[in-house]
Amino acid sequence: MPDENIIKSILRFQRDEITEARIYRRLSVMAKSPHNRDVLARIADEETAHYGVWKSASGMDVKPDGGKYIFYVLVSMVFGVTFGIKLMERGEKGAQESYGRLSATVPEAGRIQKEENGHENLLIGMIDEDKLKYMGSVVLGLNDALVEFTGALAGFTFALRDSKLIGMVGLIMGFSASLSMAASEYLSTKTEGEQKSPLKASLYTGVAYVFTVIALVLPYFVISNCYISLILTIVFAVVLIYFFTFYYSVVKEIPFAARFIEMSAISLGVAALSFLIGLAVRNVLKVDI
Repeated sequence: MPDENIIKSILRFQRDEITEARIYRRLSVMAKSPHNRDVLARIADEETAHYGVWKSASGMDVKPDGGKYIFYVLVSMVFGVTFGIKLMERGEKGAQESYGRLSATVPEAGRIQKEENGHENLLIGMIDEDKLKYMGSVVLGLNDALVEFTGALAGFTFALRDSKLIGMVGLIMGFSASLSMAASEYLSTKTEGEQKSPLKASLYTGVAYVFTVIALVLPYFVISNCYISLILTIVFAVVLIYFFTFYYSVVKEIPFAARFIEMSAISLGVAALSFLIGLAVRNVLKVDI
């Protein structure tokens, strides 16, 4: 008879498997693409089979984790299926590594671990989403807006020193730049002959740029002190970098910290340099607004 700790572990794994099976089943029903629907249903079947193995070992039935089910279904609906399930699988890596310790009690634990690490990861990689196909276009829009626009606002802050004026100039410049970026991405995608729609690529780039512009310029319209507005803009920029880098690191399975530090350093470095350029231009041209 397994000891109490082993039973608890088995029941925890059992609950994880049935919860994930329900999540995958729900996502398969929601999927518009027949291909994605089939892939998700296959993963759900595997998770259900794993649940059956753990149930045989524990001799008990368990209910799915309702909170986890709702959370990951909602995350997948908002941020895409691939992000949702990779985030979920990322949280299960520690549990999968514990399977080996139970192999003496549950001989099939090793097989389950191999399937979790191998076949299911292969199936997840087969999911086809526009959000991933056009990730490069989103990266282009966000990166360019964060680096270029944060720097421009920093320069305007010392050159103009009027929050509303800075916000207005920044907004005009930002929308113009977003149109330019969208047009460039359209032509680039069309010229390179990629398996992507040039129109969709340009829309992803333009929307990402506009969203970033609005987030960064907002403080100048609500706060009269332009220097406090600049500080908030920089905070917003770092927050945007954090969330996007986290999203990108989960989807692409790359290290988070190094990429976050690199992107933050570039954006803040450009902002600091532009700040100094704005101060120098103001002093050299003797402009007082």
